[in-house]
Amino acid sequence: MPTILVVDDEKEICDLIEIYLKNDGFDVFKSYDGVEALNLVKENHMDLIVLDVMMPNMDGIEFCKHVRETDDIPIIMLSAKIEDMDKIFGLMTGADDYMTKPFNPFELIARIKSQLRRYGGFNKTDDAKQTPCEDEVLFNGLYINKNQHTATLYDKDLMLTPTEFDILWLLAKNIGKVFSSEEIFEAVWQEKYLDANNTVMVHIRHLREKLGDDSKNSSYIKTVWGVGYKI
Repeated sequence: MPTILVVDDEKEICDLIEIYLKNDGFDVFKSYDGVEALNLVKENHMDLIVLDVMMPNMDGIEFCKHVRETDDIPIIMLSAKIEDMDKIFGLMTGADDYMTKPFNPFELIARIKSQLRRYGGFNKTDDAKQTPCEDEVLFNGLYINKNQHTATLYDKDLMLTPTEFDILWLLAKNIGKVFSSEEIFEAVWQEKYLDANNTVMVHIRHLREKLGDDSKNSSYIKTVWGVGYKI
């Protein structure tokens, strides 16, 4: 099983994460200090790092910068800060994912597995290619594999129809790009779109229900009013 490094100056949090990880069969290293943790990374093979932002001697941001100079190991940041700019700054520094405290340990484990799967380190042989596949997308706990025609949300299978899957794949493969209903329909159905056709809207609604999304406060499929939809 993969080896996870947990770095947090709060011993109780480290111990809690360790319990959940070991229950899932992971090997675990722990550190309560950024400098010590950096030495552990240099001396041992780690498959993923769970990293607190606020720490003594070397904070998580500096730690992440140092790691990124030599290694692309997946890093999930933990922080009590909830402002969007804090999250953006953490991700720009080189983190792959970001969770705010307090967090659900089961969600953390799901995100760890998603990151490992994306980087080829979970349920694969050691000599498997360690790069993300072009036919895979991972976004905010949502994992889509086009070749296998599967989609999971925090490791729970999403029971999608073929059409729902195709719409989700189109949006997820082009994160940030807005697609009109006409563009979605013609890309998925391969037919000419009719103005009175509300098929796309109905499928988007079903997708949101399965993703647990709220159209007014969406975590995944967002409506750009008067234009279309995007992830």
